[in-house]
Amino acid sequence: MQYVKLGSTGLDVSRVCLGCMTYGLPDRGVHEWTLDEEASRPLLRQAVEAGITFFDTANVYSDGTSEEIVGRALRDFARRDEIVLATKVHGRMRPGPNGAGLSRKAIMTEIDHSLRRLGTDYVDLYQIHRFDPHTPVEETMEALHDLVKAGKVRYLGASSMYAWQFSKMQYTAERHGWTTFVSMQNHYNLLYREEEREMLPLCADQGVGVLPWSPLARGRLTRDWGTVTDRSSRDDFGSTLYQEGDHAIVDAVTRIAADRGVPRARVALAWLLHQDTVAAPVVGAARPHHIEDAVAAVGLELTGQEIEELERPYTPHPVAGH
Repeated sequence: MQYVKLGSTGLDVSRVCLGCMTYGLPDRGVHEWTLDEEASRPLLRQAVEAGITFFDTANVYSDGTSEEIVGRALRDFARRDEIVLATKVHGRMRPGPNGAGLSRKAIMTEIDHSLRRLGTDYVDLYQIHRFDPHTPVEETMEALHDLVKAGKVRYLGASSMYAWQFSKMQYTAERHGWTTFVSMQNHYNLLYREEEREMLPLCADQGVGVLPWSPLARGRLTRDWGTVTDRSSRDDFGSTLYQEGDHAIVDAVTRIAADRGVPRARVALAWLLHQDTVAAPVVGAARPHHIEDAVAAVGLELTGQEIEELERPYTPHPVAGH
């Protein structure tokens, strides 16, 4: 495993971040395809043993049970001081007022619930899961800053939004002397590169580390076009992200992987890892070989010709993932 600084911070993170949406009770929340605790723990242990130190979850994943499962596993398999533990806030956790969003009340409530479920005194990276248009950015950024000052959070991150929204939040924090975001977890992969227009140049200019979610495009980059899996058959959100013409990119991944004699996932992840702004793709893993492929991708060097072949078929997409 290789390690890199997260953006312009001094924080070391593994070049693969294990995305933990996969781990949670299937009968809680909206993801029926998740793995329960018994099935999740061997994969979390495998990740630790492979040198992955960066783990990402969220309060909304499986109604909080992802945080519970991940927290217990990491207490058993890893040293807390060596782990970079990330979670998120924004999504609805309960019905009624103040059960979602980025108000001061919601943020202060949800960090305590997340810490309890994770079984830790602090979160290394606390991320806003989306932009909240219904709350003043001053209220959100001051509340997040107060969590850092209270020692409950080490660093702040954000997730998918428009570049102008991210810039507004950063500017607001800087203007008031509050803590700024050090990372952006956004929708970025070979099938969706719209982030290259505004968000990635902004992150490069401001020293913000990029943590792409869905780096394998919901698995579409790892299998023949049109193949249906158990998850994809029930993934209404994922079905809105990509378009029919993307199969040409999948074909390019397939050709290069065949020439290299490696699984397609390694090629798709290696392309992401070649992007200067990318610190660590957030990779989900439901089987042991998913972790094996992610770790192996770190050492896979693509040629300039291969990168050009992978990028050439891309066509503009509607903005998706916000």
